[in-house]
Amino acid sequence: MNKEEARARLEEFRVLIDDVDRRIVELLNERTRVVESIGRVKRQAELPIYEPKREDQVFANVMESNGGPLTPEAVRRIFERIIDEMRHIQRVWMETDGDK
Repeated sequence: MNKEEARARLEEFRVLIDDVDRRIVELLNERTRVVESIGRVKRQAELPIYEPKREDQVFANVMESNGGPLTPEAVRRIFERIIDEMRHIQRVWMETDGDK
């Protein structure tokens, strides 16, 4: 494969990556809407945002469903970050009206 063929092939892969990234953002926003609803329920019931047992369940669920090539450690790190952002969203909901 020459450099021009490689560049063309890379561009094809980059188009695919861009599409996957858009789908990931769509799914993250869907997850966020659910988290906002959870935050609303927690606020009404005066329940804590942080639930370590539930987070352990989330980690177990996503790592069990991982068929690779991501390592279990990578999946956990990614979801630790996602959960951290979701906790932040719930805090905002509980500190404000939460009703946009």
